[in-house]
Amino acid sequence: MNFRARLLKHERLIGTLITLPLPSIAEMCADAGFDWLFLDMEHGALDLHDVERIAQTVNDRCPCLVRVPTNDRMWIGKILDLGVAGIIIPQVNSADDAKRAVFAAKYPPQGGRGVGVGRASRYGANLQNYLQNANDETALVAQIEHRDAVENVQAIANVAGVDALMLGPLDLSGSFGKPAQIDAPEVQAAIARVREFGMARKIPMSLFCPDAERAQRALREGYTLVPIATDNLLFVRAATNLIHIVKG
Repeated sequence: MNFRARLLKHERLIGTLITLPLPSIAEMCADAGFDWLFLDMEHGALDLHDVERIAQTVNDRCPCLVRVPTNDRMWIGKILDLGVAGIIIPQVNSADDAKRAVFAAKYPPQGGRGVGVGRASRYGANLQNYLQNANDETALVAQIEHRDAVENVQAIANVAGVDALMLGPLDLSGSFGKPAQIDAPEVQAAIARVREFGMARKIPMSLFCPDAERAQRALREGYTLVPIATDNLLFVRAATNLIHIVKG
């Protein structure tokens, strides 16, 4: 079963963010047992070559979703041509934003994605089979991370081709003028509003979680696509904890 099918089936899929351009780090995370990896081209230090190398290393056994740098047809096409399992679109604040992303990610007649012969089609060797199945097998996750997106969440979810909604608490808090103040009442109210809508609509829901405790709570609340921490954060915590234990 491909990743998109598992997502739409509401399987619990636990991932982590990859921000460092090191395939070995992604390989370690895949070996650790993550269900998927969140390759971050928006805030991470990854370029197209890094994404391709990571996908070549782990994508067949640990699917990769790539957060594109921006909701742009060229970026979306280039990234999908690398053969990843799907894309995460930042700052989807309206139905028009969602439609633009779907148009870029889907081949005709559903969209306007251009045909390339990159890794996704085995460099052209599997082109016809890839073209036949890509629209059904490529996941598209829309990020809800602005107060405007909260207001427009129903219209965004109604766009055919949007497979899941991912809440981004940090940017969402910033849109309320309270960056990183995730526990601010208005931020929590916005998160609850989107979650309640998603649960009622039965659309897969995602929430970035900084640690295991928050991830466990998210799973209990019905989120199924759950990214936990980041590669650099995992290392920093492990290193800090090691020094704390050794030095007392």
